[in-house]
Amino acid sequence: MKVVSSGSIDRIELMQTFIRIVESGSLSACARQLSVSQPTVSRRLQALENMLGQKLIMRSTHALKLTDDGERCYRRARQLVGNWYALEDELTNSHDEPVGTLRVRAPHAFGQDQMIAPLVDWLQQSPALNIEWMLNDRTPDFVAENIDCAIQVGALSDPDLVAIQIAEVPRSLVATPQLLASVPPLETLDHLAALPWLSLSTFYRTEITLKHTHHALSQTITISPRLLSDSIYAVRKAAVAGMGVALVSSWLVADDLATGRLLEPLPEWQAPPLPVWLTYPWASYYPARLRHFFSMIKQVMPTLTGTRPATK
Repeated sequence: MKVVSSGSIDRIELMQTFIRIVESGSLSACARQLSVSQPTVSRRLQALENMLGQKLIMRSTHALKLTDDGERCYRRARQLVGNWYALEDELTNSHDEPVGTLRVRAPHAFGQDQMIAPLVDWLQQSPALNIEWMLNDRTPDFVAENIDCAIQVGALSDPDLVAIQIAEVPRSLVATPQLLASVPPLETLDHLAALPWLSLSTFYRTEITLKHTHHALSQTITISPRLLSDSIYAVRKAAVAGMGVALVSSWLVADDLATGRLLEPLPEWQAPPLPVWLTYPWASYYPARLRHFFSMIKQVMPTLTGTRPATK
């Protein structure tokens, strides 16, 4: 437990710990995220309960449950801590410079390729800032993983997040000339569906919706993948090897299409682009490092190779 020179307890620290206990779901998870021991977290919770004269959390072997007073305390504590951080930033960082550590989840392909250059440029302009750049295509658990914000591609699954569409990713349906030459000429989507397929499990498994480029037609086909992977690079390599038809981001196969290594089986049928989202939990206050990142990524993302501004 942190004690200041006057001997009084640091109330902000106690409330911050209480908030983290609630949001992480356990004392041990809270301890990991705050880089302290579990007994320290337990002492801080007990100190806050003693200070307020109320039981805030009921603990059992397997779960934590907020009391009614705990629910009220959690709501007010989030407001108070947010206001305190806003005041602290205002007084100690009058130039509104990004400082501290920012934790971001980014898509695996974009995160290791197109996004690194603008990220490095931004970091070079912010010497007091560090970033944890975590690459994964699945939906993050912002609280449990202690993530500040995420860049996500495709459909969103958490309606409680703040979600801002910042770009979209065109996609291409591709197969090798050898594969297409080994089957009767394709004339319908049923013929296309009968081919061997490769699935990018993050975005499609056994169904794909395609739209006709000249008519207001949309149709969903059912496919049977021979290979299913969560790696877009693996799917592209399998497609180039002739294993099956694949639906991938257009930027990844642009050279393959230009050289004729891959072809579009039915070019009049196209898959809709995938939306790119900036997502983060709602809060009453966001530190300068997060606000600056929001501004940078909104400006940069639609200009990267493989993306374009979101269609209105």
